[in-house]
Amino acid sequence: MASREFIYEKFADYYSNSTLSVPAPTSMDRREFGFLLLKERAMLRHKSFTNIKTFKRFLGETVPSDVYHSCAYYENPTFEMDKKGWLGADLVFDIDADHIPTSCNKIHDEWTCANSECSFTGKGITPETCPVCEGVKFNTKSWPCERCLGSAKEETVKLVDMLEKDFGFAPEEIRVFFSGHRGYHVQVEGEAVRELDAMARKEIVDYVSGLGLALLDDEAPQKTRGKKQRRVSRGFNLHDFGWNRRLKEGMRKFILNATKDDLKAVGIRSYALLQNKEAVLSRCLEEGRWDSVKGVSVETWRRIARYVKEQESAKIDTVVTTDLHRLIRMDGTLHGKTGLLKIEFPAERLESFDPFVEAVAFKEGTAKVSVSDAPEFRLEGKEFGPYRNEVIELPTAAAVLLICKGRAEVAEK
Repeated sequence: MASREFIYEKFADYYSNSTLSVPAPTSMDRREFGFLLLKERAMLRHKSFTNIKTFKRFLGETVPSDVYHSCAYYENPTFEMDKKGWLGADLVFDIDADHIPTSCNKIHDEWTCANSECSFTGKGITPETCPVCEGVKFNTKSWPCERCLGSAKEETVKLVDMLEKDFGFAPEEIRVFFSGHRGYHVQVEGEAVRELDAMARKEIVDYVSGLGLALLDDEAPQKTRGKKQRRVSRGFNLHDFGWNRRLKEGMRKFILNATKDDLKAVGIRSYALLQNKEAVLSRCLEEGRWDSVKGVSVETWRRIARYVKEQESAKIDTVVTTDLHRLIRMDGTLHGKTGLLKIEFPAERLESFDPFVEAVAFKEGTAKVSVSDAPEFRLEGKEFGPYRNEVIELPTAAAVLLICKGRAEVAEK
């Protein structure tokens, strides 16, 4: 209870501050707002606000742990879902480390089956079903480490590049946010995307995921004069735009840097590609004569292309983008699992953006906490941890992070 009161007090101080800066979303009066209340631990939805001043006053009065607004625009935001009157929605992408396999998540991420009769525990990415009882609900314990967020940033860079170069969105149309936890949000607003239905958004998801690239199929049915179809090997051809261009660029990088172990990893046993790099690059990639180098077959290129597709595709939460009624965390508000801010920054700053400095909300004071288990971490240029079963005085931001992540409790005075 002391820890919950501590978090409530800090969140209340933040949201009651007269200098609080929370940017109003586009067409604010057409959005639905939702709040996870900190004390009650209950979700409050179907709220509407006409201006940011009234909204900020509401934050100070209710003190939520998490604040959301709809990606959609409605005629009647406060009505039940089937009566809201959908007018359109922003195109939104969620890139979360939870969906990206990394070597570190097996160290700091844990999951436990929520079935009390099972309670099987594992490490790493949470499975879809429990391997013991096949249950689908889990209690999870994760950590926003630098490697996880670095992986999420890499996926965000790839996504933004696709939106600009392949879809033709101008840089100023693409908004990029740190989510406040373990990833990034990318949002596109405007008439070009607003009225897209779920199927159209699914096509966009498939594209950025590299799903359904026909040229990666080994064989394709071909009609013959007889009643049966026989399967024949397709040719291999890449033009210079869209995914074809991405595959060619990725292949070039692969060939320039590949080792024998890299070839084995993608299922290539011949080393002809390494022995004839210059010919492969000029004849195959530049001139499009894919089978012109002895020992480098069309099947070799398909294996490389499949590998490159996995490297070049953007790992996104596909459900978020296709959901026409999705609630998304609001810019300038605190994340209840970390106490860090969801914050917008220019896309061109993706490489240099540092969430452990720029998204810190609590910059004053200290607190004494009893830490059960916490890995090494960094906030505002200072290193902390690792900690295990110890009491320590920490800056407020670090204490809030550990308590919100279930790694610490307020120490008894």
